[in-house]
Amino acid sequence: MLAAALAILMAVAVPPAPPSVPPPAVAPTQANERGLAVWTPGEVRCEGGVAVAGEPIRRPWSSIGWTGATNRQPVTLGFDIDATGRPVSIHRDDRRMPPNPDIAPALAASRFPAVARKGCSVSFASRVEPFATAPVADLVSYTVTPTTGRLPQQGWARIFREGTCAEAPRPAPLLRAYPNFAKVPGTPGVKDWTLISYDTDADGRPVNVRVKTGTGSKPLDDAAVEAMRQSRFTGGARTGCSYPYWHQPEVMPAPPMPDKSAFAPAAACPAGREWASAPVLRFPQAYNRRRIEGWAIVSYDIAPWGEVGNARVLAAQPSEDFGQQALQVIRSAKALASEKGRSGCVDRIRFVIRPDAASDDDADDEPIILTH
Repeated sequence: MLAAALAILMAVAVPPAPPSVPPPAVAPTQANERGLAVWTPGEVRCEGGVAVAGEPIRRPWSSIGWTGATNRQPVTLGFDIDATGRPVSIHRDDRRMPPNPDIAPALAASRFPAVARKGCSVSFASRVEPFATAPVADLVSYTVTPTTGRLPQQGWARIFREGTCAEAPRPAPLLRAYPNFAKVPGTPGVKDWTLISYDTDADGRPVNVRVKTGTGSKPLDDAAVEAMRQSRFTGGARTGCSYPYWHQPEVMPAPPMPDKSAFAPAAACPAGREWASAPVLRFPQAYNRRRIEGWAIVSYDIAPWGEVGNARVLAAQPSEDFGQQALQVIRSAKALASEKGRSGCVDRIRFVIRPDAASDDDADDEPIILTH
């Protein structure tokens, strides 16, 4: 039975070890070659033409593309800013599938000054930088979240372009130490990472350990430097070694969800619905990667033979994407046949990541929880 609220739970994963680095190789430059496609936000303007600076605006995760591609159109998002500075009501005017699924989630993870504003918009434009000239920070960031496959050898060559660490035979870890990630605070909606550079002495002990680049999380930087100092390697004295550490995003809770009584007439669609085929509960994957929660309120009718129809989104936060996902959830169900069917049904659907999904305001609900 589907109760007044559905809660969708995604299991919290412990960050695996960063990937091992393959030996670098350099490929010849071509007029139309693969490179790193990077999306950057433009100016944000809100109602009345007010320009607003992000604190910060998060960049979408990169992908691998072709330098000669001509179909990379900017993607414009509309949104509001709530009193805490959080982007809400995120939507696209262009109904086509976005070329990068992380554009809206990246905006959802952004922050602005804590002043409520309406009618805001921002455009994200992309460029493809050849691997030989792409910024090292962008390349390392891609290795942390490889959205379109493994970074090619040209990218690794750019990261390890200095020193003797990449020369054969490459050093192997005798002891690879890691930070205690449970004690390192994360950033909601953001996968923090740091690239640690170091040399090794004749005994394989890391020396001159320092932060080369990263997202700027000082707790992670400090913990990663200490972990590298505790590591040990083969290969004797080397220079220019690097290793990335990363931290899962902290959960970003959904904005407050209104009670469904504000949307459903008291006499509409009595409680007690039973399903012949239960709804298929799926979390929007792009938001799960950033651990961003959301909700939607949907209405629908049920035909006498059990089919769900006339489904529509009444409200959704922080992005319209949660509303579209909620429609898929409702449409995937089939009710038991009845004499008259039902109309005006309204349900709240919660997309929840943290394990303690039920809150006090949902004490009278019977949530359905998806775990995997």
